Amino acid sequence: VHLVESGGGSVQDGGSLRLSCAASEYFGNRYCLAWFRQAPGKEREGVATFANNGIPVYADSVKGRFTISLDLASNAMYLQMIILKPEDTATYYCAAKFSVPRRCGDFSRFTDWGPGTQVTVSS
Repeated sequence: VHLVESGGGSVQDGGSLRLSCAASEYFGNRYCLAWFRQAPGKEREGVATFANNGIPVYADSVKGRFTISLDLASNAMYLQMIILKPEDTATYYCAAKFSVPRRCGDFSRFTDWGPGTQVTVSS
């Protein structure tokens, strides 16, 4: 599946952004979906994903501040980010992996990636 992120930008400490991920085809229940980020000089890390039952799973560093959501009718996924901190500065990627039978809820073995969108939070 082809993915494209949008919505990145520059905000001040405490600000908000909403990232969008548009997909080239219908997600349905065939794909696991997630948001990742990579800061300069650091490894890519999983930020948010969905478990098999659809309940969101978040990295500890973003719990209570980030919300992942899905609009299957629009083939879109979102990441609402509030109370942004300078340490959230990174390139954010949406990702998908084909999974039938469905085994979602972790951040491993994602195969399809968007080009990324930059988020910069200044203090």
